[in-house]
Amino acid sequence: MFESKSGIVFVAGIGFFALAFVSNAFVPALMYKNIPEKKVEELITPNLRYQFEDLARRFPESFEKAYGTPPEAPEENEKWWNEQCATALRRGHKIYVGEGCWHCHSQFVRPVSNEEQRFGPVSRSWEYQNELQRPVLFGTRRVGPDLSREGGRRSNDWHAVHFYHPLDLSEGSPMPDYPWFFDGSPDKPNERGLAIMTYVQWLGSWLESYPYYESYVPSPLVKPEAEEEAGQ
Repeated sequence: MFESKSGIVFVAGIGFFALAFVSNAFVPALMYKNIPEKKVEELITPNLRYQFEDLARRFPESFEKAYGTPPEAPEENEKWWNEQCATALRRGHKIYVGEGCWHCHSQFVRPVSNEEQRFGPVSRSWEYQNELQRPVLFGTRRVGPDLSREGGRRSNDWHAVHFYHPLDLSEGSPMPDYPWFFDGSPDKPNERGLAIMTYVQWLGSWLESYPYYESYVPSPLVKPEAEEEAGQ
């Protein structure tokens, strides 16, 4: 068997599989075994807070219905925002998994070809040491784009319309509609819609040097009407 071409190919295949397992699984596991797994509360960066507060500004009625009203006391206010953001993240992750989004979208920028030009910086092992990477959603298909660096690329308004009816923004998209994320129209996301948008905006938010986040800073909650008056 091992003297034939098919035997050589078979042995080579097993060898390459073993090499891939050692280099991509065993070695990284040893390198990062001492890094503690982060809880959701530890994943809330200024970048994500910006996006979560932006949801409150863009969809005030929906946001208040889902999460309530923030307290006025500064210390309680900060704690409240972080707690609600963590709640939305956990919920959004469950929805992402439950809806099967990972069947068509990977979350792993590979160090090959032009992946970095297409999807952003190559993924690193330490990025997966947290609660929201259980299960790790590397993915095997890319019917849609990789989402590892999706956060900050597009506005919450864009995501709302895209979840409601993808074809309105992506011509020829095979992505299905998600009307159950809304109470009638894309400007009225419900708790599920707000949660999934929070989760999508979290993806990649930990990369402070990523260009989509360079100008993102926390901002006070201001309703759209107030912003319009300030601009006049």
